[in-house]
Amino acid sequence: MDVSLTLWVLTIVGLAALIAVDFFIGRKPHDVSVKEAGIWTIVWIVLAALFGLGLLVFSGGDPAGEFFAGFITEKSLSVDNLFVFVLIMAKFAVPSQYQQRVLLVGVLIALVLRAMFIAAGAAIITSFAWVFYIFGAFLIYTAWKLIQEARAEEEDEEFEENRLLKAAERRFGVADRYHGTKLWIQQNGKRVMTPMLVVMLAIGTTDVLFALDSIPAIFGLTQDPYIVFTANAFALMGLRQLYFLIGGLLKKLVHLSYGLSVILGFIGIKLVLHALHESGVHVPEISIPVSLGVICAVLVVTTITSLIASKRQAALDEAKSAPKDSIDA
Repeated sequence: MDVSLTLWVLTIVGLAALIAVDFFIGRKPHDVSVKEAGIWTIVWIVLAALFGLGLLVFSGGDPAGEFFAGFITEKSLSVDNLFVFVLIMAKFAVPSQYQQRVLLVGVLIALVLRAMFIAAGAAIITSFAWVFYIFGAFLIYTAWKLIQEARAEEEDEEFEENRLLKAAERRFGVADRYHGTKLWIQQNGKRVMTPMLVVMLAIGTTDVLFALDSIPAIFGLTQDPYIVFTANAFALMGLRQLYFLIGGLLKKLVHLSYGLSVILGFIGIKLVLHALHESGVHVPEISIPVSLGVICAVLVVTTITSLIASKRQAALDEAKSAPKDSIDA
């Protein structure tokens, strides 16, 4: 897909305008209701769908299919981010009315960092076709690690600050409490960060770890930097509302890690096949329609089995907690 500089500029300006509207509407700290989160989740999904349809009309079926496959993949992988976001919010004891502001800025930081990853990935792929072997092997390894982690069933997870965050805290210092939405304050004659800024940085920089598998995954579906960037942007920008919408349902998605591991493993195999094809080896390649079908099917099956398993576990827990005489009766 041949994308002009003008289209890049217009796309970035358009995304910036959408983010500005989102920020303006949610500028006043408040508790986000399920209704509000649901409406805005639908809005972002509709906007992504309209963008994909625009690609279909002006660029054809292939770019549109790549966008939708990339968007769905990034959206499903971003749900896994929400588990960590919940841990971060709990660790820093973020007041509920400030959580939407934290997520908005944190996601913006994540989007900027991902844009850098995408630019670097596109440059590497253009110069070195063999990097597909590395991306493919890494995704297959990540898929295996996800299965191992899911089997471990570690219940006492706790967020650990990364080195960059710890260095910033040592360098600038951190206030002992929240000061509204302020990011910096004067304390004992010294300018220090507030916990609000720290948690924003935690959300943004932690997302980089997830980008290590999500960026290679989407490059396995398309090598077009424009589609990779826009799919990531639309997936991330609706993440804040999704946090409030399904935050209470996250624990019920018990099979999500298995589903994501299947998706990553599938895309890893697709990348290896593509790399072999580029090297002159006659192997079948997996088309975008097949990829899109597999990704959607895995997510649907994973969601259904997760809800069934959660319902059974809830029934078992209720039976265990019931008085013995009521059980006998």
